[in-house]
Amino acid sequence: MEKPSLPKGTRDFGPAQMLQRTYLIDTIKLIFKKFGFLPLETPSMENLQVLTGKYGDEGDQLIFKILNSGDFLSDLSSEQIEEGSKKLLPRISKKALRYDLTVPFARYVVMNRHAISFPFKRYQIQPVWRADRPQKGRYCEFYQCDADIVGTESLLCEAEIICMVQEVFKRLNLHPNYIIKLNNRKILTGITESIGKSGSETDLCIAIDKLDKIGIEGVKKELEVRHFTAEQIDQLLPIVLLTGSNQEKLHVLSSYLKNSDIGLQGIEEIKTILNLAEQLNADASTVEIDLTLARGLSYYTGAIFEVKSTTVSMGSICGGGRYDNLTGVFGMPNVSGVGISFGIDRIYDVLEELKLFPGSVLDSSMVLLCAMDELSFLHALPLLKEFRAQNIPSELYPDTSKLKKQLSYADAKQIPYALLIGENERQQNVYTFKNLTSGEQKNLSLDEMVSFLRSIK
Repeated sequence: MEKPSLPKGTRDFGPAQMLQRTYLIDTIKLIFKKFGFLPLETPSMENLQVLTGKYGDEGDQLIFKILNSGDFLSDLSSEQIEEGSKKLLPRISKKALRYDLTVPFARYVVMNRHAISFPFKRYQIQPVWRADRPQKGRYCEFYQCDADIVGTESLLCEAEIICMVQEVFKRLNLHPNYIIKLNNRKILTGITESIGKSGSETDLCIAIDKLDKIGIEGVKKELEVRHFTAEQIDQLLPIVLLTGSNQEKLHVLSSYLKNSDIGLQGIEEIKTILNLAEQLNADASTVEIDLTLARGLSYYTGAIFEVKSTTVSMGSICGGGRYDNLTGVFGMPNVSGVGISFGIDRIYDVLEELKLFPGSVLDSSMVLLCAMDELSFLHALPLLKEFRAQNIPSELYPDTSKLKKQLSYADAKQIPYALLIGENERQQNVYTFKNLTSGEQKNLSLDEMVSFLRSIK
């Protein structure tokens, strides 16, 4: 018999983990709603042509393709099969699992443009799939938690994203143990202009986006492969690796990019974002301009964000940016948008490692009714009905087993209270009510128990 297993890069989540994940998702959803975002869902699969060409060459390779139904090779000749995977793919696959939530969102906006009021603010919490190499914090199937605004170029949106990130992590008790890294694609374009390599910003972004993985020497080699000269690399690295305060970095950049209009525009956008965020009472200490931040996805055109934990070794736990023409590829040009994506699985791993999940999220029920015999079991049913009518999470152990077994069940589920029902309790309508943490017992009526449990909810 074959031993069951999971595909690499996927995970099961048991009840305890699901309660924690629900707490995490509900916390983020609460902030999304507070900032005026509305919910949206899109299908797990998209037409392959919708997804390809939106994430760069490396991203396209990580898209999970879905084989056509039936005998997908029946209509192909041996010569077509031998043409290779790139030419073969369109003939055997027309659909794919979504790679992210942003491109499907752009597709939705275009298809529903006449029913949407702009600016349109939506949040979306669904799984995505990537054919990536699994490692710590990197999965083939994981949830994204996105919030996007389309139909406005206002930099207030970027400032509010900073505030939203800070409020989410404050509620999750992660504040201030994280850093929001901020850059602008226009600055990176300006840098390529300043070193005489105009038009190569995509190559630059792909190279420096790998800095955390391959180090500075690896980035140099990557730039050489992408036809940057030694002189251009020497000009590039000191500015990309610039240190100092945000104001110091902006001052040096203003001088360095003085002959690049688009570079100076990027600098002014960052200044405006930081000023607006400050007026919204954002914590400036958690925001850092990082010129190595590139975010390899090709659709970003303006501000880009990435959030990293400062206490747990982990990749980015949150990321996003401005995209000015993502809907243009679907026939609706000149619609600007900006968004942020919270990496649920990585944030979960950080909270778990730091033991920041509240113990209360694991309380599936407040009280377990324990019947000693069949008559007590029947007597417990109206009690259970009343607890639930009072919105008190409760359950009746389904068998008249030994009390030790019933209390072990309560312990395993971390149920804090037990109601013990035997012959005496049935006759007097006064019940043994036990605190399973302290071991303290009291004799209480149903009304007294309801009043107590409602007071501690």
